[in-house]
Amino acid sequence: MTTYAVIDFETTGLSPAHGARPTEIAIVIVRKDKIVDRYQSLMNPGVPIPYEIQTITGITNEMVRTAPAVKQVMAKAAQFVGRHPIVAHNAAFDRKFWEREIRLSMSAGGNPFVCSLLLARRLFPQASNHKLQTLVNLLSLPTQGTYHRALADAECTAYLLIRLQQELIDRYKVRAVDCGLLLAIQAASRYQLAQCVQRYQGVR
Repeated sequence: MTTYAVIDFETTGLSPAHGARPTEIAIVIVRKDKIVDRYQSLMNPGVPIPYEIQTITGITNEMVRTAPAVKQVMAKAAQFVGRHPIVAHNAAFDRKFWEREIRLSMSAGGNPFVCSLLLARRLFPQASNHKLQTLVNLLSLPTQGTYHRALADAECTAYLLIRLQQELIDRYKVRAVDCGLLLAIQAASRYQLAQCVQRYQGVR
């Protein structure tokens, strides 16, 4: 199985295009069915954190005032991730921040992004919704820490990724799950899931 870097950001807003910056990042390295390493850091976004965001994340302006600058943290984060595929829950959100801040820190980028939310929609359509907390409860995944803090959410996403890979192995008798298969599945409809897996296995 591929080694993955599972990431989660906390930010000052929803979009870097509207001036939002990261306030915290966590990265959890998953190899096979184990978490093997972690990186976490607050960072000073250089802009105020809105009050409503502070109430959601618990990260205050005071907490980030003496934290390292975003550029410094992202350089370390890029080095920690290396060339591993990146996984995030609702990856469209995290990817925007990752790619923008990587460009600003002048670090290497171009990692493929896997979305655990899209994969969960394909594999567990019966879930009432596909929010991370809902899936953790539905699948009885390990959890610790506080939701909407980067390390706790990244660890939950890492356990979800492990569960998703095992589901593919058990359900479709896949010998190994690699990044290419996950990318193919998240691009397919849930009605085409079996055909997608079979087609991918057939061309390898």
